[in-house]
Amino acid sequence: MTLAGAIDVVVFDVLGTMVDEPGGLRAAVREALAESREAPSPAPGATADAGMPGPQGARLPGRGTPGTRSQEQLLDQLVTMWQRHVEDEQRRIAEGARAYVNSAVLDREAAERVAGRTGVTDPAAIARLASASQRLRPWDDSRAGLARFAERFPVLGLSNAARATLLRLTVHAGLRWHQTLSAEDARAYKPAPQVYRLALRAAGCPPERVLMVAAHAWDLRGAQAVGMRTAYVRRPVGDPPRPSDTFDWRADGLAELAALVPSPPGSA
Repeated sequence: MTLAGAIDVVVFDVLGTMVDEPGGLRAAVREALAESREAPSPAPGATADAGMPGPQGARLPGRGTPGTRSQEQLLDQLVTMWQRHVEDEQRRIAEGARAYVNSAVLDREAAERVAGRTGVTDPAAIARLASASQRLRPWDDSRAGLARFAERFPVLGLSNAARATLLRLTVHAGLRWHQTLSAEDARAYKPAPQVYRLALRAAGCPPERVLMVAAHAWDLRGAQAVGMRTAYVRRPVGDPPRPSDTFDWRADGLAELAALVPSPPGSA
């Protein structure tokens, strides 16, 4: 942990840091399967160690309670498939292999892939599934932790989520920011430096006086690259730090982090 200089503005990652992204996607996929007229059925000869579920609703058989564990395994794999598609496409965009599209487009593509694998064909069900990122639940400490920071600092949300997605997610999760910023405005995805510069421009102060809070070490490394201070908050999901990472603060939750970060000079 390094301590040097005061913090004037605190910027929070949103997906995974303030809301449970995998859990929300899992709930949305479960809902789509439950509402579908054609539920997934086990693929003949499939094993519990099979890879991704096959076309037209192939499902891994379960170990233990028939149907229950296989359903949970299927959900795990479908969420992984969704997230892998989004990550791969964001990487292709960063490499210049694909023109920029916002996160809502990538979520729609991922939802269609999931629907194709599970036999969900109802357009309304697929459309609702594609909007899953608008309905993610906050972690238990997110609202109170954000409020504690907001008593002492301007607080900003900086997310790879598209503008419209971020707006609806903020309302759904009850997160009370002073301002939200979408990577869509930079036509890039974190950890591209131009995304963090959105926050620096909004903050209107030197980067060493702006703190980036995230549950993803890769995100914090991106913030460090533009001179921001960094704080890692542990979540059940996310990207943990490497031994070589040197973040300013590390905490197991937002309450702990709020107690560690000193108030700006002159604050009440």
